[in-house]
Amino acid sequence: MASFAQTWNADKAHSQLTWNILHMGINNLAGSFQKFSASITSSQDDWSDASVQLTADVRSINTGIDARDNHLKSAAFFDAANDTSLSFKSTSWKHTDGKNYVVTGDLTLHGVTKPVTLNVTFNGKMTDQKGTPHVGFHIAGVIKRTDFNIATNFPASALSDEVNLDANFEFVKG
Repeated sequence: MASFAQTWNADKAHSQLTWNILHMGINNLAGSFQKFSASITSSQDDWSDASVQLTADVRSINTGIDARDNHLKSAAFFDAANDTSLSFKSTSWKHTDGKNYVVTGDLTLHGVTKPVTLNVTFNGKMTDQKGTPHVGFHIAGVIKRTDFNIATNFPASALSDEVNLDANFEFVKG
């Protein structure tokens, strides 16, 4: 395979960084981070040596309900006044089969850094009408909110400990 060391940056207009959590054991509540940046770098065209970096502004959390958004920004959850960002930096990227990969990296959230492992699907590559290459990835996984000292006063019966991460990224070369 030819080496083609390239960095691709998230096309924010066509990317989403979302999550959901089970509320009171009966309903999944979803939200997203509206302000983020992400990049993927690989020197192989099969993505076998890819690395990923992501940052998001926790103050940009959006659930569609202003009162809930403000509650999530409070010290009871993200404490966005004192800790404004989350970040992920990959430490390992492994091909599993077909278009599927597993990425492991360090997630820093609410002042805590922990390793997390996420599932990645390469959705494909295309070139737009202007000649700009694009690639798409779906990334999913589960973290525990209490591992990051988030909402530790809420029992799992009120708010599940597991938070489902679900991101869809379209990256543009360069």
